[in-house]
Amino acid sequence: MFENGKEYSRRNHIHEKFGGQQQGGISTPSGHPFIFLFTGSSGDQFGYEDGWQPDNGIFLYTGEGQVGDMSFKAGNRAIRDHVKDGKTLLLFAALGKRQPVKFIGAFECAAYDLQDSPDRDGNLRKTIRFHLLPVEKDGEETIEEDGDIVLPQAKVVSLSVLRQQALNAVLPEDADDWKEAKVRRRQRSDTIRRYVLARANGICELTGDQAPFLTKLGQPYLEVHHINRRSDGGLDDPRNCAAITPTAHREIHHGLNGERLNSELINVVHMKERAG
Repeated sequence: MFENGKEYSRRNHIHEKFGGQQQGGISTPSGHPFIFLFTGSSGDQFGYEDGWQPDNGIFLYTGEGQVGDMSFKAGNRAIRDHVKDGKTLLLFAALGKRQPVKFIGAFECAAYDLQDSPDRDGNLRKTIRFHLLPVEKDGEETIEEDGDIVLPQAKVVSLSVLRQQALNAVLPEDADDWKEAKVRRRQRSDTIRRYVLARANGICELTGDQAPFLTKLGQPYLEVHHINRRSDGGLDDPRNCAAITPTAHREIHHGLNGERLNSELINVVHMKERAG
């Protein structure tokens, strides 16, 4: 839909097509699975420090609100809850007044912090800084990495408890340091993966087959797959992931019937989650 580094007219290419607020830095069009974010030098006068952080691949984005303490309402709430709401953050850089905007990329919010900075009137207030991480390209399944996830025993932690932990994990939390963003995303992914594997209970959620082998820790081996493409808002969310065999996983990504199989898997996961 948008290409990284390419320039677009905010009015013609974004708002006329998708709607949403035409002023300000956060636009939340209804009926679409994304939120538009705009960053630029105009926020410097209000103490905003938006931008890439050195050597970390983390983009700090300041919330909206020019006077008084910022709060989690309107656009700020939308950013904080975007994964839970099934929406991807699309970030653009404003190039100047009446100039086009440049697409930086798709992002997800890993955490946020509260900083003291002056408002429009020069009064010190609390500002919200969101810690944004780029969304990986299609096929880069960050939720599935080498290494065993140790599944808790059913008598100790029930599936319902694991599910609630996974749902809670999609909401970013206040962090002392933006450098923790990648660690927090990894922790969230592990929590979600743990629940999805427990939900499958050793059975492929697409084919119904047993896991093909046991891991070195003696647990059934299945791979966790995003049922929605990352470019379509396929973020790390327990309702967006399924545990399937390696063969089924590769067929979905590379096979002739991949789209049909993925559609079947979406229905299976949605039925399981509604029942849960």
